[in-house]
Amino acid sequence: MRSIGIMAALAAGAVDQATKLWALSALWPPYSGGITVLPVLNLRLGFNTGVTFGMFADSAAGAAWVLVLVTLAITAFLLHWLWRTTSKVEALALGLVIGGALGNAADRLRIGAVVDFLDAHYAGWHWPTFNMADVAIVCGVALLILTGLRPAPAANRTALQDSGSEIR
Repeated sequence: MRSIGIMAALAAGAVDQATKLWALSALWPPYSGGITVLPVLNLRLGFNTGVTFGMFADSAAGAAWVLVLVTLAITAFLLHWLWRTTSKVEALALGLVIGGALGNAADRLRIGAVVDFLDAHYAGWHWPTFNMADVAIVCGVALLILTGLRPAPAANRTALQDSGSEIR
């Protein structure tokens, strides 16, 4: 299971960093109109000094190291979880979250902000600009949620019933 998670983390981190390097070279200057890909998607370079969706950007601008340390602490917890999991899907999900988190942390260490370039919009409404690390994190969290919602396998239910535990 660990190898699935490690490979997912490496793949997510590599795709994230490669696409950000491309965005930095192809979409300069930042915050320009960008490139229209679809009627609902532009490629537009931006920098996030805050946390998720740019929240706390003003207060977090000088706290890149704090955000990196928090990211590393969460990553350590996720790695511990990855080492203990027996589920392939859970390992994949954890790897995606770890790779995405480390990709964004690398940006904070290198330039003090996270490089964003995917601009989804509809009818004048724009979702906060994001990147492939964010995509990996969202997909990983969604997989973890879906994994938690599915019923326990029959073998686990039988073992619980045999032990006298009640299944709800």
